Amino acid sequence: MEATGASEDCCVKVAVHVRPLIGDEKLQGCKDCVTVIQGKPQVQIGTHSFTFDHVYGSTGSPSSSMFEECIVPLVDGLFQGYNATVLAYGQTGSGKTYTMGTSLKDGCQTGIIPLVMNALFSKIESLKHQIEFQLHVSFIEILKEEVRDLLDPTSLNKADTANGNTGKVNVPGKPLIQIRESSNGVITLAGSTEVGVSTLKEMAAYLEQGSLSRATGSTNMNNQSSRSHAIFTITLEQMHKANPISGDGSLNDIMSEGYLCAKLHLVDLAGSERAKRTGSDGMRFKEGVHINKGLLALGNVISALGDEKKRKEGVHVPYRDSKLTRLLQDSLGGNSRTVMIACISP
Repeated sequence: MEATGASEDCCVKVAVHVRPLIGDEKLQGCKDCVTVIQGKPQVQIGTHSFTFDHVYGSTGSPSSSMFEECIVPLVDGLFQGYNATVLAYGQTGSGKTYTMGTSLKDGCQTGIIPLVMNALFSKIESLKHQIEFQLHVSFIEILKEEVRDLLDPTSLNKADTANGNTGKVNVPGKPLIQIRESSNGVITLAGSTEVGVSTLKEMAAYLEQGSLSRATGSTNMNNQSSRSHAIFTITLEQMHKANPISGDGSLNDIMSEGYLCAKLHLVDLAGSERAKRTGSDGMRFKEGVHINKGLLALGNVISALGDEKKRKEGVHVPYRDSKLTRLLQDSLGGNSRTVMIACISP
């Protein structure tokens, strides 16, 4: 299957999102040091300038247009059978969780994930007469290189983060979640909860349930720092309904019907950090080491995929260097589409 349209140029796009100054920063007298070049997707810091596919926030394109320009093509691609990944990447406190909408509470519809859910169900509603759909969601976090299920009803809800016991507590005797690859290259999580959903309200409830169970902690740079990589995965299965007008309902007609399955990973990464600036020690410091190792592995994979020359030479893509990249393997390479949103503080 070959990608068409805009995806022919490159399957990896990078957008920068400059968040506004927050209240505390304004009180401290902080000023913007990031300049967006007018009419170009370019950011200037001091004498250095950096060019990306898109720049949002500050004096660039409005943040509201990020979803239409970057994410809607991925949602449309799901219905054509293309896997996709959206990653929010950046320093701790740069607005990744807010941008992704992973901390959905009380039905507040801010961020990319709630907008994706709305767009998905809107498109399903318009196509449901021709196509039969099935939706499944899973929500996991990778904390200290261990995969934890945020939708597992048997795990304890929220542990005491103040004492360093971040995340949920594993039930004794329950096997750890394992990443496996099937013979056709599909990556699956053995032991994780995957639930079927049929309404927008159900999907939003699972997102909120998982958000409340996610590991967070306080550092010098962020009171509510995400200490894990959170991955909300939507799997869309579709089967074209038999058309009685064009066929006679025979077995040949049924066999020619199209079945497609595609998944969309929406990833809120933990913030990259320097122990000196965050003031991390003990458990916090160890978490930071694991976070940075996972982000380095992801950076190496994106670099290998984004370099056209390396791709043509068949360079090795180091997916197995971390659990994060291994889990996203079938949604980063090949025909899949990736949008990385680099969140920065001004």
